[in-house]
Amino acid sequence: MGFFNPDMAGILPISIILDILVYWLVIGFSGLIFIRNRKIVSQVLFPLGALGGIALLSITAFSITHSPTSAILPLGLPDLPFHIRLDALSTFFLFLLGISSTGICFFSSGYFSRDGNFSPGLVCLQFHLFLVSMAFVFLADDAYLFMIAWETMAMSSYFLVVTDHKVPEIRKAGYIYLLMAHISATAVLLCFGVLQKAGLQGIGGSYTFDMMRHLNLDNFWATTAFLLALFGFGAKAGLLPVHVWLPEAHPAAPSPVSALMSGVMLKTAIYGFLRVTFDLLHLQIWWWGILVLTLGLITAFFGVIFSAVQNDMKRLLAYSSIENIGIIMSGIGLTITFQSYHMQALASLALIATLYHCLNHACFKSLLFLATGSVLHATEERNLGKLGGLIHRMPWVAVLALIGTLAIAGLPPLNGFVSEWLLLQTFLLTAGFPQPYLNMLVPVAAAGLVLATALAAYVMVKFYALIFLGQPREKKLLEAKDANYWERLGLSWLASCCVLLGLFPVEVIKLLNAVPGLLIGQALGKVTSQTNWLFLTPISPDRASYSPMLFFSATTIIILITFLGVRLFYHGRVRRTTAWGCGYPMQTFRMQETAESFGQPIRTIFSPFFRMRSELPSPSDPAPHYHNITEDRFWYVLYFPIGRFIRFLSNLFGRIQQGRISIYLLYSFLTLILLLLLI
Repeated sequence: MGFFNPDMAGILPISIILDILVYWLVIGFSGLIFIRNRKIVSQVLFPLGALGGIALLSITAFSITHSPTSAILPLGLPDLPFHIRLDALSTFFLFLLGISSTGICFFSSGYFSRDGNFSPGLVCLQFHLFLVSMAFVFLADDAYLFMIAWETMAMSSYFLVVTDHKVPEIRKAGYIYLLMAHISATAVLLCFGVLQKAGLQGIGGSYTFDMMRHLNLDNFWATTAFLLALFGFGAKAGLLPVHVWLPEAHPAAPSPVSALMSGVMLKTAIYGFLRVTFDLLHLQIWWWGILVLTLGLITAFFGVIFSAVQNDMKRLLAYSSIENIGIIMSGIGLTITFQSYHMQALASLALIATLYHCLNHACFKSLLFLATGSVLHATEERNLGKLGGLIHRMPWVAVLALIGTLAIAGLPPLNGFVSEWLLLQTFLLTAGFPQPYLNMLVPVAAAGLVLATALAAYVMVKFYALIFLGQPREKKLLEAKDANYWERLGLSWLASCCVLLGLFPVEVIKLLNAVPGLLIGQALGKVTSQTNWLFLTPISPDRASYSPMLFFSATTIIILITFLGVRLFYHGRVRRTTAWGCGYPMQTFRMQETAESFGQPIRTIFSPFFRMRSELPSPSDPAPHYHNITEDRFWYVLYFPIGRFIRFLSNLFGRIQQGRISIYLLYSFLTLILLLLLI
């Protein structure tokens, strides 16, 4: 393909990855050939796409420790070719894309086989364009290709979000998403412009990342580029206060698209921020880290409390994604702070924990979004207050969703516990900062992290209990059917990843270790050299260690002993009867906890964070309902005033646009006179 690199052995992985991306494009455009053939698209094309995901994760798993490889593609403009680079950072995120896309493609085979108001072939094209554009974001080694891939990713995901475009709420969600995507792209483009302009010596090659890596920016220009990157990539990731698109777009999209957006697309913003901060900028300043750490913790706390009061299961997961992005950003902030004080060992540990949580979130959040898709197809209901008891009707989905629920709640021995435990260990090892106020701040931040993760477990109890446990709250739930074969395969793939990433953390860290070696300059050596696969010791065994296999084995043995003890010694003496209902004789589904009752304590304790309003029923309503609506204050404090100001400016300019040529000539004449006076 016209690569310019003498190391042919190093070119091999990048060549295979490019072949996989071409393969995905061929599958996508094949959807146009079978644009109305739902069976071919769902039963052939999407499974073939899953095979591409397996190939991608396989090649990246074996090449993550390779030295960086660069290439020039025979594409682009004559003087602006596309540059790509495969290093440890891009390889890790491509690995993440491979894991998630495999399970999501398998699930999509069953999901899109059902009837719907969409063209299956067109969805197939947009879906695979989305995959390819995200991959090129990770591979891009110049600002030109990065921005093209970034905008292609935004447009393809927008069309996927508005798949059911006949619904006004979905069109509105798509508009908000597209608007925030372009605001994000503008900030990222300005960031690259600062990096390019500050060190521009000539036109040739000035837009490449390789040129930017060799810049020696002063603190002002470096800070400007960093803040633009924080705003641009933060808007794409859902960082406060530019998060408002996320809880609107994710519920509006089809569930496989929601899984791909939450599991992978949000990570493109994390990748971009890491690339700019640790690769393209030559310095890190301590207050950058404190700023990112503070924003991350506030975002995590905000996301989890809003997730707790949601009644829509997909909006609940969307706000949960905001919480997890906050945890990831707090880990990046801690990494920047350590790096600014040349504490490379702790910076490496913080970065490993951050990357591990990125991978974990891609698995368990994709799994949960797909599970909600199965529930939505089976029940045509997304309101938590109208679900319940589906564990008897959908046992496959219930069991696999339980794995994702336990993982996102941070319970051992699943993967969510490992990354959160590593990040907490990093917080607890921060007593050596030169500034005493930092030594006081970090323990407070650690307490905030613990609170956010504890509330996340509370939210997941609400999520799982209201959907799968108890009695059905609607009669139509009695007719719900379990997921089909392809959906089970996709769910099982992601659930298996959650288990394996939790049971073998040392092996995973060995793969991730190349990333801090590239960005920080020091890998996390003690985890991989002084311990075996059984024990995870972040710093040293006398400080902290964790063995997921021993925990899993002990838990399994206790459960088996308890089960056998009950069966052998108490069999025949167990009397089954209905649960005591406080003396109330009529036991119906209305005796159960509701979505509102689960969220009421959070709504009461954290009421200043919410904007609450009530809708009283009309006296003439034959079936009156009382609605208590919880809204995001940022809409009314920040976005609505901006919208009113823009509308005011539009009306102002509309008044001077009279549509008369004489008026326009007068404007031109007055402008010319003004310019002459200024000159």
